Amino acid sequence: MSSLEIAHFKEIVGHFATGVVVVTSITPDGPAGFTSQTFGSLSLEPMLVSFAASNTGQSWSRVHPVGFVAVNVLSDDQEALARVFATSGIDKFDGVAWSAGPHGSPLLEGALAHLEGEILSIASHGDHDIAVVGVDFAVSHAGRPLLYFRGGFGCLA
Repeated sequence: MSSLEIAHFKEIVGHFATGVVVVTSITPDGPAGFTSQTFGSLSLEPMLVSFAASNTGQSWSRVHPVGFVAVNVLSDDQEALARVFATSGIDKFDGVAWSAGPHGSPLLEGALAHLEGEILSIASHGDHDIAVVGVDFAVSHAGRPLLYFRGGFGCLA
């Protein structure tokens, strides 16, 4: 058993700066999505990305059965959007402009990049699920990324 405390662990891993994404899908009940800062490119051949989602999250429980998702890489002026999609129990799409990707997943307006594809696998580890997505659509736009570092949002100087 580790003597490492959760608060100390969070402080230490918070020293690693990450980008911020919003994972979205169109469900039978309408659009759903959530913020994730655990995202990355996994493979070039085939083209795969991965992200982590809280396995108790309401949005993830709506998104994963659909089988297709978009990953919206947030730009440095989208901190408010990241906070909205990190909040439970609200209509996260209220007033949010988006268009449908090829599989119908919401592509959030103003995002730095969009990737869309099929969820190929999900593995549970601790309190999160790790999803692997086969990407078949990707587009990027000019701008700078929103970053998450030491418990707060920031951008490149």
